[in-house]
Amino acid sequence: MAGPAFGLLGMSEIAQANGDRKRPNVLMIIVDDMNDYGFYEALGGVKMPYLERFKKTAIVFDRACCASPACVPSRAAVFSGLYPHTTGSYLNGSDPWRQPPFTETEAMPECFKRNGYETFGRGKLLHSEPPSSRKNAMWDNEVWHGGFGPFPPEKDQLKGNFWGCTPWEGPDSDFPDVKNAEAAIEFLQQEHGKPFFLTLGLWRPHTPFTSPKRFYEMYEPKGLKIPLPGWREDDMEDIPPLGRKLAEVWGERFEICGSENPDMWRKFLHGYLAGTTFADWSAGRVIETLEKGKYANNTIVVFWSDNGYHCGEKNHWEKTTLWEQAALTPLAIRLPGMGDAGKHCTRPVNTIDLYPTLVDCCGLKPPGHKLEGMSLRPLLEDPKASSDRPSITTYGEGYFSARNERYRYIRYPDGSEELYDHRTDPHEFTNLADRPEMKAAKAKLAKWMPKTWAKSLGGRLG
Repeated sequence: MAGPAFGLLGMSEIAQANGDRKRPNVLMIIVDDMNDYGFYEALGGVKMPYLERFKKTAIVFDRACCASPACVPSRAAVFSGLYPHTTGSYLNGSDPWRQPPFTETEAMPECFKRNGYETFGRGKLLHSEPPSSRKNAMWDNEVWHGGFGPFPPEKDQLKGNFWGCTPWEGPDSDFPDVKNAEAAIEFLQQEHGKPFFLTLGLWRPHTPFTSPKRFYEMYEPKGLKIPLPGWREDDMEDIPPLGRKLAEVWGERFEICGSENPDMWRKFLHGYLAGTTFADWSAGRVIETLEKGKYANNTIVVFWSDNGYHCGEKNHWEKTTLWEQAALTPLAIRLPGMGDAGKHCTRPVNTIDLYPTLVDCCGLKPPGHKLEGMSLRPLLEDPKASSDRPSITTYGEGYFSARNERYRYIRYPDGSEELYDHRTDPHEFTNLADRPEMKAAKAKLAKWMPKTWAKSLGGRLG
């Protein structure tokens, strides 16, 4: 790969002075339900060779969290730059882009398009269908999404097709992720007269846990250690009732694929890891195409997941909790000429910060509404720069979680609390909230709890 066209410092000023020709392009890749197992190396043996190479060229944010631990509200926060407690988009099914305040909010791709960028989207993007006029304002192409398929045979399905778990022996092209990645590759190989904002949304490793057979064959099922390091039989004993209720949203899934059925637990973990490696390959193909092409030296690359994922931790499968396993979100950003490439930033950040970061780094005229995240550019320039803001995750009115470098604090609407010290308890086994000596640590994070909560736009917990 050739050297950078220009350094990070002064990027937006250079873009503004020289017009579109020098403004950086953006390649943003979103994966669905990818947790920390491979990206942050929290579980040994997870195969992610493409993203491992990419991380060596980017800044990796070790304590990045989502604004909400579910697809629709997380993506709504990222693409609007507004927290769920501001908009009321707390849950899946909230259909935000057809309701205020989103109808008066300029979405991220709209901002890029207004600033003279060519916008191109494919795959799972908002996961909430906006009106046709709004789609045209966001994208220059007709976006093809593709959906969660292909679905496994009925005999391999549990609790509906989302819980299928089987290797796929048909062609790769049966998967929307493959078609969408190929469309992004084709876009990168074309000539573009304007800077571009290219967004690829991958459906994996989200259920159904169905991937091309070769990704299953990369793992030996009998070698997967069950129970997982993050599971303990008595873990739920110090959890408040509302926390347990969140864990019970998909409670039957842990009954089927949990401690009472270790073989099934291992089978579904196998499917999740195969999907993770499949997503790695899909994202990696696109990044490699960029690196070999004409846009390599003038393109910002952003990789993130909409939320984390439980695979049995806290007796829970899926997301929609306020614990670390659901809130921690893979995030890495590469800017042209980044001198600290390959370094890790331990400051807590949030995916809601992506919109202001790209506005800053691309020299865009910002949207008319106030973006609630912060630009990560100072941390991209110096990963050790000071930052005392915790990362906020919410899941419904009054359901609040905050993460700083050491602690995760959780408060529920009834006032019950959890506090975990990640220096000594990375799996959040011991709730310290009732200990008198932890009062100051709780207060430091509790002050970031929203003073007001927008009325919910609707939706469902699961």
